[in-house]
Amino acid sequence: MTIVISGSGLGIEDVVQVARTRERIALAADAETRMVASRAAVDEALERGEVVYGLTTGVGALRREQVAIDELSWVGERLLISHSVGQGRAADRGSVRATAVCLLNFLAQGTSGVRPEVAQGLVRMLAEDRLPDIPELGSIGQADLAPLAPLAEAILREVPPAPGEALALIDNNAFATASGALALYDTHRLLRALEVTGALSLEAFAANVAPLDPAVVAARPFSGLAESARRLRDLLDGSFLNRPGASRNLQDPLTFRGIAHVLGALRDALAFARAHVEVELNAHQGNPFVALEGGQIRPAANFEVLPLAQAMDLARIALAPALSAAQERALKLLDTPWSGLPTGLAPSDGTDSGMSMLGIVAQALTAEARLLAQPVSFELTSTTGAEGIEDRMTMAPLGARRLAEMVVLGERIAAIELVVAAQAADLRDQNPLGLGTRQARRFLRDHVPFMEHGGRVPADHQPLRELLRSDAFAALGD
Repeated sequence: MTIVISGSGLGIEDVVQVARTRERIALAADAETRMVASRAAVDEALERGEVVYGLTTGVGALRREQVAIDELSWVGERLLISHSVGQGRAADRGSVRATAVCLLNFLAQGTSGVRPEVAQGLVRMLAEDRLPDIPELGSIGQADLAPLAPLAEAILREVPPAPGEALALIDNNAFATASGALALYDTHRLLRALEVTGALSLEAFAANVAPLDPAVVAARPFSGLAESARRLRDLLDGSFLNRPGASRNLQDPLTFRGIAHVLGALRDALAFARAHVEVELNAHQGNPFVALEGGQIRPAANFEVLPLAQAMDLARIALAPALSAAQERALKLLDTPWSGLPTGLAPSDGTDSGMSMLGIVAQALTAEARLLAQPVSFELTSTTGAEGIEDRMTMAPLGARRLAEMVVLGERIAAIELVVAAQAADLRDQNPLGLGTRQARRFLRDHVPFMEHGGRVPADHQPLRELLRSDAFAALGD
């Protein structure tokens, strides 16, 4: 399969495929046509002697400085050198590939004045996996200048730059947009895993499933609630919980009783965030803007990606209670007064604390995850830079990075809930489990056996993280 890059219609799944499975890409023919027309408009503006920001002038505080025609190439080279100051560790290779395809889609719109030869050079670099390292730190989210400079330098070693192209390659938010797309994809996959682990916790607790009744759910017509409740019912199809009198309590703790509501709210937040990210994937993000009709070059502020930054904030805020609830369910299952099972889910009463320590680990992970949920899109920058014209920031890259970090912690929290719920379900020994939860338990037991008396608590949850991220696990309940 080849993903055709046209400047529109690029989806999150397309970005993931290029980033993680090295799906082949090709530049659409009409995209090349637009880029030729866009470049012609830039060249004509140069011939007419027009004053165009970043093309015939300096940038930022140097915006009033005129650049002589014979210095345009040198100024472009210096621009990249002066902006290659990103900090921190290199982004993972998947993020670099995702950044490259987002940049390519931006160029394919034909609104940046970049030649198709430059875009084709980037296509080759992706195909041959010859992309440079990109530093994680250094962007305030008003164009990812520092992270994109090394990528732009590498591209323009393939194809020597024409005037204005150096600025166009860095004056966009390809890094933040790519990071957000990958993080959002992983968050949705984590949501589906939390629905599976939560369903098994319901059985392990012998909870009351009446709150999942379709009539009850329909009284609150939120689409996320309806979908999460449906998946939970499907996961529990055939479960002993559906028999009259199977539940131990009339009113369970809210983290069990309201599981569909919490996960449904996360679903709705992710749907909102996804819509914003997919607009951003196909939007102009630079300055200036080259209008295809009329060939005019206009100043723009389209690197202002506050919608992207806010989407990342919302996703983290909505994920935090879902992780807190998963942690709390695990703690309740480990605690005899709530579960009615031995302390720590040890196979027999006595001095063995069983899995109790997993509860403390889950608390530590959840505390870290919740701290990452703090919004960042309202941060302000100093008004002294660039003579005061660069006076705000979105911190979109930070918002995306924190969402990715939350997901990593969330996968570990979900893995703990899965281990604890399976141990509790086996100790409770109520059968049958649901069609989906039964399969989830079977998947788990391929990695973690039932903990016998005096047995070792599973400490390495990396195989479980990989299980939770697998297509087979995510498909349970569908």
